[in-house]
Amino acid sequence: MTILNDFQRASKSSPCPVCGKPDWCLISRDNPSNPSRVICSRIESSKKYGGAGWLHQFRDIDVGYRPAVQIDTSHRQDLAGLARQYTEAVEDIQLQGVATQLGVSTSTLRRLRIGCAGWAWAFPMVDAGSLVRGIRLRKRDGSKLAVKGGRDGLFIPTELDCDGLLLICEGVTDTAAAIDLGFSAIGRPSCLGGVPQTIEFVRRNRVPEVAVVADRDGPGEQGANSLSVVLRAHVRTVRTITPPGEINDLRQWKCDGATR
Repeated sequence: MTILNDFQRASKSSPCPVCGKPDWCLISRDNPSNPSRVICSRIESSKKYGGAGWLHQFRDIDVGYRPAVQIDTSHRQDLAGLARQYTEAVEDIQLQGVATQLGVSTSTLRRLRIGCAGWAWAFPMVDAGSLVRGIRLRKRDGSKLAVKGGRDGLFIPTELDCDGLLLICEGVTDTAAAIDLGFSAIGRPSCLGGVPQTIEFVRRNRVPEVAVVADRDGPGEQGANSLSVVLRAHVRTVRTITPPGEINDLRQWKCDGATR
């Protein structure tokens, strides 16, 4: 028994629903037009399937299946178009579902340019000038991936006011929570990532006051403190805040009743 007993090869008539390509990838034979599993040779998931690629399972994803946008992502300049088409693919009923699951508003997710990649939610990562550098993918279980060919960047909402206090959060969902609480906020890709882009952003926008929001864990607090030290050379007022008690991050803090 071989892998081709359960999967068929992607083709021009049946391209890979993850990367949109007509070759190298494998699609489960149960329903090629709406498969339950895909082994993509280009876009990573949390499960490697030998040398064939990465396994993507659709039926356990809340966002529902839709064919991936067929666009060339082999060059970084294509990522902006891919992010835009992912955003256009979001349906209201899906958006309401993920907003309820995360405990944030649909309007804020729209400001962060949420997109639907079929098997995951997609958020563009940008540089200080809002040019797309990469795309973060978030599955229902909270695991995070990225579209190949991109780089880490910042999560910057539309209509951002930088004239007063700016919160710098860890990750896109904490950024959404901060915006829902009434703050101007941007997000870093991880507790240690996005430092050059953050520095450039606060310098370019002449941000007068910053609060770096740390997750309540060792790496989160270390990363927030390190960023705060660097930002003091560029921002008049810098502080670090951490959720109280056993609360891990800002989104959980908001869901537990935090107010501005």
